[in-house]
Amino acid sequence: MSLAERSAQNALSRAGRLSCFCPAGAPVQGQWRGLLGLAGGFAASVLSQSLVLGLAPLAGLLLAPTPALAVAPLVSMLLGAAIATFPASFLLDAFGRRVSFALGASHGVAGALLMAWSLSAHAFAPLLLGALWIGMAQGFSLFYRHEAAIGVTSGQRFLAIGFVFGAGSLAGLAGPAIADFAAGLSPQLYVGAALSAGAAQFVALCLAAFSSRRLPARTPAPQPSRRNWSAMAAPTLVAALAWFAMSLMMLAAPFSMVSCGIGAAGVMGAVAWHVVAMYAPSLLLGPLAGRVSAPRIAAIGLGLIGIGLAVFMAAGEQASFTGALVTLAAGWSLATSGSTLWVHEEASPDRLMLGLHDGALFLAAIIGALAAYPFAG
Repeated sequence: MSLAERSAQNALSRAGRLSCFCPAGAPVQGQWRGLLGLAGGFAASVLSQSLVLGLAPLAGLLLAPTPALAVAPLVSMLLGAAIATFPASFLLDAFGRRVSFALGASHGVAGALLMAWSLSAHAFAPLLLGALWIGMAQGFSLFYRHEAAIGVTSGQRFLAIGFVFGAGSLAGLAGPAIADFAAGLSPQLYVGAALSAGAAQFVALCLAAFSSRRLPARTPAPQPSRRNWSAMAAPTLVAALAWFAMSLMMLAAPFSMVSCGIGAAGVMGAVAWHVVAMYAPSLLLGPLAGRVSAPRIAAIGLGLIGIGLAVFMAAGEQASFTGALVTLAAGWSLATSGSTLWVHEEASPDRLMLGLHDGALFLAAIIGALAAYPFAG
């Protein structure tokens, strides 16, 4: 090799990163083995999310200076997720999944610790900042499903997304036991749940640090001459409606349950089953491949969401509230996973398009959380 060739190769190299001359998004060796790491990291992130989703509304009721601000912790969490969407999208190509997912989880660890301190100190403003950081971790973790869709065939995509997304159901199954255990970690109300959420984010961080990495390309991948924005519109709208309804229910249900005399343990238990239903239906995507189209899966999800909202409006006891949360969560799962498949199959999205798609979902979720304000009173 000549001196000029050696200099050119060294210029391409970067400390701590192996050489990769494949296009951006191409799979590394052991793609399916890498799915185990994605599934594990996503499950740990979902476990943290399940604990915070049950904690945030109750902590808002406890610490907010006025009832109107009880929705603020969850809104702050969703805002953090929206802020992280674009950095997460582009950092995955700039530095690979190992660094990006570890960075996201580190925000979750810091946010959970700050929430735990704010609960023990009865400080509302730090609670909002901690929720913002945990939301940023959620913004990164949502890209696990997009990573699963990269570098596999259309038929395998159903199985890959379903496997990674469905792994979140394992976290939901563990949620009730962990919530009960967390209650005894501290005499301060909800502090144990916040610490447990931080521990789950630390597990996600470790799994990301030791995961197989999909390295970025040396040169930018060729972009299509014209992005297919029209193909993005319908799946993004369907998913946004699902996220609006989910966010509305996630605040309205705990507030309504508390007003009906249901205690914190009952609320956390209902939220845990809700989280199971958020991800378990995605395990059906593999068997549905080639039988049901992605748009039809998303439409079925919207139908279930409508049923869940109707059950919630008539609910008055824990069983009916739990049934409403489970039905709506199953609909959200099918609408979100179906829309994800729909986007990847019809639009062939690049990182900008994926960032805008997920940003629209979090924007809809923020609007849904604000729409839950009447239930806080």
